[in-house]
Amino acid sequence: MNINTKLGLLAFGAAVFGSATTLFAVKTTGHELNLSDNQIEATSSMNKVQKGQFLTVAERSAVETDFTKAAESTINGVVSIKSFAVPKGYSSSGNPFNDPFFEFFFGQPRQQQRQQPQEQKEQPLGLGSGVIISEDGYIVTNNHVIDGAERLEITLNDNRTFNATVVGTDPMTDLALIKIDADGLHSIPIGDSDALKVGEWVLAVGNPFGFTSTVTTGIVSAKARSISTGAERGRKMGIESYIQTDAAVNPGNSGGALVNLNGELIGINTAIYSQTGNYAGYSFAIPSAMMVKVMTDIKQYGTVQRAVLGITYQELVPELAKEKKVTAVNDGLYVVTVAENGAAEKAGIKVGDVITAVNGHETHNSAQLMEQLNRYRPGDKISITYYRDNKKETTNVTLLNSQGSTKIVQPVTVSALGAKFKKPTEELMKQLKLKYGVQISELSEGKLKKAGMKEGFIILDINNGRVNSADDVEKIYMSIMEADDEYDKVMFITGVYPNGKKVYYAVDLTD
Repeated sequence: MNINTKLGLLAFGAAVFGSATTLFAVKTTGHELNLSDNQIEATSSMNKVQKGQFLTVAERSAVETDFTKAAESTINGVVSIKSFAVPKGYSSSGNPFNDPFFEFFFGQPRQQQRQQPQEQKEQPLGLGSGVIISEDGYIVTNNHVIDGAERLEITLNDNRTFNATVVGTDPMTDLALIKIDADGLHSIPIGDSDALKVGEWVLAVGNPFGFTSTVTTGIVSAKARSISTGAERGRKMGIESYIQTDAAVNPGNSGGALVNLNGELIGINTAIYSQTGNYAGYSFAIPSAMMVKVMTDIKQYGTVQRAVLGITYQELVPELAKEKKVTAVNDGLYVVTVAENGAAEKAGIKVGDVITAVNGHETHNSAQLMEQLNRYRPGDKISITYYRDNKKETTNVTLLNSQGSTKIVQPVTVSALGAKFKKPTEELMKQLKLKYGVQISELSEGKLKKAGMKEGFIILDINNGRVNSADDVEKIYMSIMEADDEYDKVMFITGVYPNGKKVYYAVDLTD
């Protein structure tokens, strides 16, 4: 094939594509374009090529892929989040044994007698993104962006900075709600993630590697994607139902916005699939429908209200279908066990049923089922479509909480410890040669008193984590109580009384 032939083929491809774009534009105006018009357009384009006038990309695709309006309307609604914390380890300025218990057991090291340990300073912990969802300063981000932070610094797109407070977090969905003291902010309108279609254009807005107000584009590659089995180093996640896109997302994008071409928020960018830690073609976002439910629960109830169906199940695969003689459907959730007095049992669902839809939304896999259930609260009623003995059935289910009731679940608080805390006086800290710690100012009936602790005790660390404030105690307590394993609900506390007596406590937090 000579060069003229090759050039002609390339130009013809451009001409046909240009014709297709014109056809689309005319159709949207309510007019029809007949075959002869199409032929004329193609012929005209070929004539341009023959005269050396090539069609540009802009002429062919401007109607389909104009991202400018969506980008302009969203960059002011995405913020940069910097997290800070004081290192929890002991200072290395004196010696590696700068521990308040070291002197008690081994005496003061010689080097320590000549050098005073330097006070630990606040250090940057991480960088991420957040999305303004209300004009009065509420911001949604990922839990992993703020986890472990003692201070959060928010920078708006106009370079104003604020310190943020944490309203609530949900490690299960990796979402967090924070707030800054500001009004009249630019918030991003929330769109309908259910209306997204595979192949639809989307924009990711965030701060990758600290480059603020960065916009990347891609398409929706899949919906209701589970990444627990696909991610080589994936962390444990309670919800596995993501929007998969090929928009470039990198470290720093976490917590940022995924928007459609209308500039509507349809997801929170959360994870990437990569063997290097950087973007490798796949990124994942939490759907806006799930985000709205979690944020509403945190703001209204202080904790997420989770509904439980009361079953265990397996995804229906050909081998299982053949074994169980399921022929009416090719996929769905095969019910393995049904909890006694659970929501499913009360609705008549039995072992061997194959669940295929929730409220009309198909559930081909576990991710789709979890996505639907996590939109509801205990007490909500849903419709379950399932197959029993290869016959289609439908039943109404009243969802319950994990305790088997429809009551609102109250947030976990440190009130169960039965203590109030204060900062020890400088004189007492100097006397005991302490650089940190928090003192019990009042003690009532609760876990700490039951363990034998008395007023005046200065807590130095809990579960090997340094404690310097009541907030530190609360964070450690909350992380323990939110853990799945009941056997791990213990606080191992070390500290000292004002008379210099060092004491170790093991506080059982189980009921």
